[in-house]
Amino acid sequence: MPPALFTTLPQPPTLTHQSPKDYIIDPRENIIIHCEAKGKPHPSFSWTRNGTHFDIDQDPNVNMRPHSGTMVVDISREKVEHYEGVYQCTARNKHGTAVSNNIVVRQSRSPLWSKERIKPIVVQEGVSLVLPCRPPAGLPPPIIFWMDNSKDYTHLITRVSQSLNGDLYFSNVLREDSRNDYICYARFPHTQTIQQKQPITVKVLNRKSDCARVDERRPTFLTPSGPSSSKMVLRGQVLEMECIAEGLPTPEISWTKISGDLPAKRTAFLHYQKTLRIVNVSESDAGDYRCTARNRHGFVHHTIHVTVKAAPYWISGAPKNLVLAPGENGVLTCRASGTPKPSITWAMNGIPIENSPKDFSRKVEDDTVIFTDVQVGSSAVYQCNVSNDYGYLLSNAFVNVLSEPPRVLTPAHKVYQVIRNHQALIDCTSFGSPIPKITWFKDSRASTLDGDPYILHDNGTLEIHVAQMHNSGKYTCVARNTLGISENHVYLEVKEPTRILKQPEYKIVQRGRSVVFECKVKHDPSLIPTMTWLKDDGELPDDERLIVDSDSLTITDVTENDAGVYTCIMNTTLDHDSASAELTVRNLSLPLPRKQPDPPTDLELTDQKKRSVQITWTPGDEHNSPIQKFLIQYEDSLHHRGHWHNLTEVPGTKTTAHLKLSPYAQYTFRVMALNAVGYSRPSFPSRVYKTEPAAPDENPTGVQGFGTEHNNLVISWKPLSGLQSNGPGLHYRVMWRQKFLDSEWTSVTVANNSKFVVSGTPTFVPYELKVQAVNDYGAGPEPVIAHGYSGEDLPVAAPENVQAMILNSTLAEVHWDPVPAKLIRGHLKGYKVYYWRERSLHKHNPHHVEKQILTFSGNHTRGMLPGLHAFSLYSFNVRVYNGKGEGPASPTQKFETPEGVPSAPSSLVITNSNLDSLTLEWNPPHDRNGRLTGYTLKYQPVNNSNELGPVEELALPANETSVTLLNLKYSTRYKFYLNAKTVRGAGPAISQEAVTIMDEGKSLNAEHDLHSMHLIWLQMLSILLSLWSAVASRQVDIATQGWFIGLMCAIALLILILLIICFIQRNKGGKYPVKEKEDAHTDPEFQPMKEEDCTFGEYSDNEDHKPLKGSRTPSNGTVKRDDSDDSLVDYGEGGDGQFNEDGSFIGQYSGKSASRDTAEGHESSEAPSPINAMNSLNSFV
Repeated sequence: MPPALFTTLPQPPTLTHQSPKDYIIDPRENIIIHCEAKGKPHPSFSWTRNGTHFDIDQDPNVNMRPHSGTMVVDISREKVEHYEGVYQCTARNKHGTAVSNNIVVRQSRSPLWSKERIKPIVVQEGVSLVLPCRPPAGLPPPIIFWMDNSKDYTHLITRVSQSLNGDLYFSNVLREDSRNDYICYARFPHTQTIQQKQPITVKVLNRKSDCARVDERRPTFLTPSGPSSSKMVLRGQVLEMECIAEGLPTPEISWTKISGDLPAKRTAFLHYQKTLRIVNVSESDAGDYRCTARNRHGFVHHTIHVTVKAAPYWISGAPKNLVLAPGENGVLTCRASGTPKPSITWAMNGIPIENSPKDFSRKVEDDTVIFTDVQVGSSAVYQCNVSNDYGYLLSNAFVNVLSEPPRVLTPAHKVYQVIRNHQALIDCTSFGSPIPKITWFKDSRASTLDGDPYILHDNGTLEIHVAQMHNSGKYTCVARNTLGISENHVYLEVKEPTRILKQPEYKIVQRGRSVVFECKVKHDPSLIPTMTWLKDDGELPDDERLIVDSDSLTITDVTENDAGVYTCIMNTTLDHDSASAELTVRNLSLPLPRKQPDPPTDLELTDQKKRSVQITWTPGDEHNSPIQKFLIQYEDSLHHRGHWHNLTEVPGTKTTAHLKLSPYAQYTFRVMALNAVGYSRPSFPSRVYKTEPAAPDENPTGVQGFGTEHNNLVISWKPLSGLQSNGPGLHYRVMWRQKFLDSEWTSVTVANNSKFVVSGTPTFVPYELKVQAVNDYGAGPEPVIAHGYSGEDLPVAAPENVQAMILNSTLAEVHWDPVPAKLIRGHLKGYKVYYWRERSLHKHNPHHVEKQILTFSGNHTRGMLPGLHAFSLYSFNVRVYNGKGEGPASPTQKFETPEGVPSAPSSLVITNSNLDSLTLEWNPPHDRNGRLTGYTLKYQPVNNSNELGPVEELALPANETSVTLLNLKYSTRYKFYLNAKTVRGAGPAISQEAVTIMDEGKSLNAEHDLHSMHLIWLQMLSILLSLWSAVASRQVDIATQGWFIGLMCAIALLILILLIICFIQRNKGGKYPVKEKEDAHTDPEFQPMKEEDCTFGEYSDNEDHKPLKGSRTPSNGTVKRDDSDDSLVDYGEGGDGQFNEDGSFIGQYSGKSASRDTAEGHESSEAPSPINAMNSLNSFV
């Protein structure tokens, strides 16, 4: 409503400005309490103070501003305290009375600090410290900060904190904290004054010596105290919680909300995470919050229980003024909420409504006042007061009963101008009481304008969606109510659109020549056009060579700088059109290249049907490049004006096309030609071809159902486009029902939208869904049934019968029973196994807890936990999860992994290398993976050709970390292998090499003795072979012959004597001695180096990667008669390369016998043993 009209109508008072409810004033300035109001007639004002009438005229220090209720108090002659109190303003005229809020006036206070003597504080380095501030209570409360005598702020860091009450906290003090000027300041913002506390001296005592270590400790909270606390905050306010902890090293603080997630957009962490701030608090922020202080010695929790209360607040806004005509009905609504629930009271003209004069047209129902058949004289101002323990809302809303004849407010004879095929809006703004009814007429008043192509809006505006030339003319707007009639005449002029008939064309010109761009335009004769040229979307250069005419642009003496894109723009007061062309400048006179074709012309529409039409055209010039195809485009001015869409393509040899069309569209067509250079410019558009409306041919696609909350179902679909609607009034019929219940379909009609929300559904229930398109001409085909589910909720059950099966030392398999589908309450996504290593079962390994999660998507009932640590205690639980989240955890289970093989010893060092001995020292494995049962040391010589000799083996107890090897070969390189063992077997070996010191004399003697023994052994074998051949030729059973038994005993005695000689020879310094200690520690249960294939693996280490020729694998010294392939041949001339029963190193380093003889000479590979000798004999038998 125009303000000028508003001021001429009777109106009850309306407050426009008032002071805040809590009004804190500066005691140094005059008191100004605002109260402004409007009304017709202008209202008068009065005040109450502390509930009683305040006679302003009787107080010489108080006056009221003219034509206003604002009260000004001069305090130059009276103390401010005299005027503190509760004030309320009243504005009244003959139509009603409005009242202000209760304005509590208080002066700001900035009291001084009480005098006190503060003793110096002496503390030991590393302890915590709190410096109290305790500022004086001010109004409003002061802002606290700490400084020193130099006015430098105290640096607040992770170790030093200022709490919300102003105290200064030290999580642990350092020597540099010693100072005598810790000063707490309080700034009172209202009076802009600052008060300071007496300086505090802090002295930090050093330890007795610089070497004395400060004792570290786990965190404890300085504030708040205890394990939990509570806090209340009002809705809409700022919630601040703090946790300050002491400890050494300085603890770090973190926050979580136990009962939900922190609101990310409203949450901030301040003061190095010690303060959690949530702004604009809502009821959802209530709950338990946990702060955690943590350092490397441990952690501590504190839980803060937050409750959110709410002063009253409007749900749908304050009550709104009512303007009613006599006999009309109306409602005043005062809808508010709060915590606790507020009470609502009504007053009329400042008097409680129960004490007001009776009015049978008025009925009060809680938060609503209902008016029925109001009459003149019922105007009044109603006050709604909503209050609870935390505040109140007071709102004024008037009911103005007016009896006014209609008035048309739109200026008379106003002229509206629009472009053809554009929208036209003709206004008819009116006022009256009762509200006038608007009707429109054109030219003569033969009939009202209602229905296509006219649309009448509620505010009286007449819309023509697509204006045509015949819509021009005189329009009459008539406003009428029971008190009269008013009319107004306006005019609509429909103008022809501005169009560029001849567009500028692409030009190639030689430097120094001239070029002309043409831009011929057609426009409405009544509109004045303005031509503008641009170069590369910017203004034309200020150059006299560029000449602009009414329909062309000429460039003379062209240079390379003139190259670019030129655009002509034709503007009128209503529309514009533009076209562009490119200029290319060449230095040499080259033949012009082929160009894109000219646009087709003479578009004609024939064979017109409801859903098809035939279009023909005349091709343009090909410009030396044959036309390959034609592209037909359309514009639908009814649904998508100004946008051209591709419709179809035809070969370049055709000049006609049959076009399939959709109902309810206004088509305009154009054609473009394509040759090898590119597309032509579009042809001039065809005439408009309108198709008739029809019912929809199709329904929306992509129908699906899902829930955003646990109790709703969101049905969504891909809406039809305007072209697919087939007619006006497109809407959708949405239908749903629970699956499997065979119930009736629930149906609702939805406007042109893409979703509908069904509330109050059960959680995660299957639904059948249908969405059907409907317009004013009927419904679409029967829709296909889609399926969906209502909203998910978190699972309520945990998997049962959870158990773990230990497969090996690093792998376990977890089994569980699936959670019933009805308890999952959503789409089953899978199961999550939370597991963590509690500790190692070995005392040497540290305590270690690190949670890991394995997710098993789908309906699994078991899962593998790989990569476990051997000999450890694990805990785990299982949870099901759906699209909403995880369910509760199953009871935590524990399992122990068995022992595994240990890792290699962490180091192996060779020391004290002498002529025939050396010492090996090592450290235990880093990962024991069980209880160590001992070590196995194997070593073998390596000759100058990198060939490996036989292996010696030594078993060592688990508690040893060094061993000395005696009787080694002089000036010989040895390869050592050391591995650790548990009950599960031997782990990988660590290797090392060393060389003994040379003594040539002893070395030669040892070699000669060993060679002699080797010859004796071979002679004995030759005799045994001859004897066996002779016996076998007699073909008799000799097992019972006495002489044969005696011969066998003699042979056994001979072998025993030879073995004794061999052992004595070895102890005198042979090439490969065996220490006495080996026999004492030989482990008959020795396992191979590798658990998987029972082999040592290849001979290699980190220090020597050279290949070793003719080498053999280390033997474990255990030979079984039935399984071994060893024979004397393996230790002499060589055989198939096999060396021991575990098969390790077989063939990897085996060389030919010639090379071995050459490399080793008369060196024996190993001293014979009785077992080997017997096995050799059995091979002949």
